[in-house]
Amino acid sequence: MDFEIIRDPLWNNIRVDPCAMRLLDTRVVQRLRYVRQLGLAFLVYPGATHCRFEHALGTYHLARRTLALLEERQDSALDAGECGVVRAAALLHDVGHYPFSHALEEIGAPHHEVVAAPLVTRGDVAAILTAELGADAPGRVLDLIRGRSASPLQGLISGSLDLDKIEYLKRDALMCGVPYGEIDVDRLTHSLVVVPDPDTGARTIGVVEKGLAALESLLFAKYQMYRNVYWHHAVRSATAMYKRLVGDALAAGALHPRTIVELTDEGLLDHLRQVRPHPLLDALRERRLYKRGLECPAAELPGEARDAGDAGEVGEGGEGGEGGTGSGPAEWIATDRALAVAVEDYLARAAGLAPGELLLDYPAKTQMLGLDIPVRRRNGAIQRLTAAGLDGSINLPLLSHALYQSARWLRVFVARPVRIDAQDVLALVTQPADRVRARIGAT
Repeated sequence: MDFEIIRDPLWNNIRVDPCAMRLLDTRVVQRLRYVRQLGLAFLVYPGATHCRFEHALGTYHLARRTLALLEERQDSALDAGECGVVRAAALLHDVGHYPFSHALEEIGAPHHEVVAAPLVTRGDVAAILTAELGADAPGRVLDLIRGRSASPLQGLISGSLDLDKIEYLKRDALMCGVPYGEIDVDRLTHSLVVVPDPDTGARTIGVVEKGLAALESLLFAKYQMYRNVYWHHAVRSATAMYKRLVGDALAAGALHPRTIVELTDEGLLDHLRQVRPHPLLDALRERRLYKRGLECPAAELPGEARDAGDAGEVGEGGEGGEGGTGSGPAEWIATDRALAVAVEDYLARAAGLAPGELLLDYPAKTQMLGLDIPVRRRNGAIQRLTAAGLDGSINLPLLSHALYQSARWLRVFVARPVRIDAQDVLALVTQPADRVRARIGAT
């Protein structure tokens, strides 16, 4: 088979097979060149201008490399057609992303994996997948992307130890110029195996016990990146401004959700300038970010649970985009967009600010590391590593919760310095949503 070689700053030479090359040249995939991987983080880390295209290519590279390692294991004979589908899913897993990454999912836009459905199953991408991998390939690729496949290789695309997570942590750290993304990638990929699920007997991706130390390195890298990059206060300020800008345009009918899916980062900003000029747009363009008027770590919020069992499970998105529902105080800020905007304007009026000049931010609840993966012990037994932990390893679930508590902060951002009564604000926003509505008179 002939391969093309693409040079990459993270993985050096990436070998690309003919099917992947055809997919790379489609409009759907080429659009990812103009969607930044880390949204507005470049306003804080100037090097963070890398795009979804680079990340997709890197995830494809890791898929090729990992499949080759799995095929070398005598107990893991893999179907060549299935491997082709997995490689395609790795390359296409982010085609549904909105401009500026995950931010719009935080205001209720459909998840990027849902948006990906028509992009993968129709048009040029579907035609290439059908011609290269079979008539059912588009549907199989989509199932892998959405985490719904019965394939034993599903865990490589979506799972506790998927290749997407490994790739973005390494690449984001490199491009931001921070030393926090150190993951033992070789150890992790060499530790992956196909094993029978201990509950169902179905073949699935697992890890050998010797790989648990590398799994722990992934946990620490993820925490450091959330604390220092994804949830950096200035990154979250810019994200809150962007969410309010786009959310108001959608509410006013100046922007349609279907339009957003087709736009790039700069395309969306240019479109907004034409259809609905706004001070927030100018402020983002000129990096006049709102400042912190109030901030409080999750662990210190009134009523915040202190046990690891309340951490909540999430869907992977990475890059600050993992969202869960949760039941702790102030969770409605991340899950009830209409109420959050109503409270922002209520607090703005009380502080003498105009609507949109005070913004709430509380990142969607996340676990630092969701755990649900079979482990092949040294004696050959298969056990599931979950929230119950595993003998002989550190208490990953408890540690995960502790790290999450220190990384996640509730913040109030303001356009200009004003006096904010921290006690009153916290007393309001940590109430259940129905009580908040009654307090501010929201419908």
